[in-house]
Amino acid sequence: MRYFIEFSYNGKNYFGYQIQPDAISVQEELEKALSTILREEIKTTGAGRTDTGVHAKKIFAHFDTEKELDDQLPRRLNSFLPPDISIKRIFQVKDDFHARFDATYRTYEYYIALEKNPFTTESAWQHWKRGLDIDKMNEACKILFEYEDFTSFAKLKTDNKTNICKMYRAEWEQNGSELKFTVSANRFLRNMVRAIVGTMVEIGSGKIKPEDLRKVIEDKHRNSAGTSAPAHGLYLVDVGYEFE
Repeated sequence: MRYFIEFSYNGKNYFGYQIQPDAISVQEELEKALSTILREEIKTTGAGRTDTGVHAKKIFAHFDTEKELDDQLPRRLNSFLPPDISIKRIFQVKDDFHARFDATYRTYEYYIALEKNPFTTESAWQHWKRGLDIDKMNEACKILFEYEDFTSFAKLKTDNKTNICKMYRAEWEQNGSELKFTVSANRFLRNMVRAIVGTMVEIGSGKIKPEDLRKVIEDKHRNSAGTSAPAHGLYLVDVGYEFE
């Protein structure tokens, strides 16, 4: 039987979600907890692989087991897992339902602090030394919808079969001294959101103009885009599925 897990994590202490040699990952902690409690080797497949230091407020993974799971498993897992990983629910799905390939969209949020704030140093990009023009940044957001090839924002030397993404939402909002960027698409390339944010900040600070974003995208080269924004300001906040 196949089960989905809905969970969240603070990525500060992890080298991303996906297991990798000689580095602690969220997947490793999750599989260790599941395998211990269920007393069998459990392998999970996540909805995506977040970069080192990136957080997830809502993410899914699937795993297979012959056991029928009870309602107490999330509580038992939360007791076993470290404080920075939290299980919300576990539920059965069709045997061929896939956490990664059946996702219809993914939504990220990125936070920027416009004033020096000791309480958000680890949860938002501290960008208070120079102002940002949110109107110009939102003007640039509209340009993103003109394109589907986002090679300029992709991490170099990856195993991507395609750099085509369908953008559904991209906008900046200001709440007091904090900026929030919300972006949603059917899929994202590695480092894509952080590269977009870094480029948007160059636009907001006046280094380049909003219309310059077209050339950045059309160059199809990572060096044309801005420096990647810090990982700790990025959150995966939703993954969409068509559950029956």
